[in-house]
Amino acid sequence: MENPTAALETGVSRRSTLAGLAGAAGALLATGCTPMDTSSARRPGAGPSASVTADVPAPGAMRLFDNPEFNFSGLLALGAAGRGSSEVGEVLTAVNAINKVGLSAQSYVQTFRTLGDQLMRPPEGSRPDRETRRFRALRASQYYAQALFFVLGSEDPGSEEALYRAGRGAWNTFCGLCDPAPVTANVPYGRTPLPVWLFRPDASERPRPTVILTNGSDGQNVDMWTYGVSAALDRGWNALVYEGPGQGRLIFVDRVVFTPRWENVVGPLVDWLVARTDVDPRRIALTGLSLGGCLAPRAAAFEPRIAALVAMPGCLEPWLGFPPEIRGILTPDRAKTNAVWNKEVVPKLSPTDAATLKKRFEPFSAAAMQAARKGGMFTDFHTPASLIRSLTITDVVGRIKAPTLVLDYQDEQFYPGQAAQLYDRLRAPKDYVKLTAATGAQLHCSPMAPQQHGEVVFDWLGERLVAG
Repeated sequence: MENPTAALETGVSRRSTLAGLAGAAGALLATGCTPMDTSSARRPGAGPSASVTADVPAPGAMRLFDNPEFNFSGLLALGAAGRGSSEVGEVLTAVNAINKVGLSAQSYVQTFRTLGDQLMRPPEGSRPDRETRRFRALRASQYYAQALFFVLGSEDPGSEEALYRAGRGAWNTFCGLCDPAPVTANVPYGRTPLPVWLFRPDASERPRPTVILTNGSDGQNVDMWTYGVSAALDRGWNALVYEGPGQGRLIFVDRVVFTPRWENVVGPLVDWLVARTDVDPRRIALTGLSLGGCLAPRAAAFEPRIAALVAMPGCLEPWLGFPPEIRGILTPDRAKTNAVWNKEVVPKLSPTDAATLKKRFEPFSAAAMQAARKGGMFTDFHTPASLIRSLTITDVVGRIKAPTLVLDYQDEQFYPGQAAQLYDRLRAPKDYVKLTAATGAQLHCSPMAPQQHGEVVFDWLGERLVAG
């Protein structure tokens, strides 16, 4: 890892860093990624991995938008159709409408929010039955989540909490129409309990394998349906969805930011599960999607009741997911760091890069979130940057005892090379799978192939939790 203070030691190197922010780093910030390191260790047979560049928003994938960040988000929405949490025609119609008026945060937010609003109303001239209302609400929650991701860059950033609540309302409507409806509860966690939804294939008391689904830094509950709940129910398993610190209600309403000690989050969830008669306490698995690929392994390192772990993808150091031009701003000196940030970096940021940084940092700083909602940029860079850097799990991976599956993705944008590095550090029984462009499963979290993604994960889990 580079010395985080090196880029700021001289005026020349500092100017070079800031020039990078105004130039090449702009494209990197647009995707939220670092350049692909093709020299990173790869598992045998994984094959070559192409770099993600600014002019190729999704190598080998459908090009919905020229901007890579919007394109990736659109692909997530499109791929979710395989699990009923979007509709191909609805997404492509929205994409066409956005491109027709011109892609911007405003057009994206307005289009997807309107689509969510429409689905939460009955279709004109019809009386929808329970299943229609259920899946319209699920799709609405997807489209609200699409709008939520970009709202800080729109003309109305102050509507972020209302937009989150709209998506949460659609999700709750969907859950209430499920049969059986998921068991809901607030699991104790510090001063702010964790909302949970336990999906079960039926309402019997039969103890079943249960998977705890851990989201990332900016996903919503609908993503957990796409990447786990549906697949678990199809196999007769329970699935637990939850919002932890830095996620969902805890960040958008309660203003509780991420914690590096994720075992303190998962531990109470396991306590709650093992007290239930419909959960087999010997067969509780834990998965982590996106940033969850760092959070879940951290929890498993300290929680012995986890019977199997899946990191999707494996991630050791989330801080390395930021461009070096951004990481180089952070020094041990808070005052110096914040002076450079406010006087030399922020004035040179384009509106697009500023909006991206606001979004990337808000789950780690309530002050950053509040400033962004007022249309401003946060002034304390040191605090959230230090928190992100503290999420590293490099030193604790060796403690994991549970069998572990590490997923990797060809053309991984956010954490290139880190899945292989996590796999190498594991001492528990382990497997590594790289999803590739050969089957359309490339890019971070396989946005175009969540069904294939689920097949890989749950086939592996089935061997450990059912056959084992």
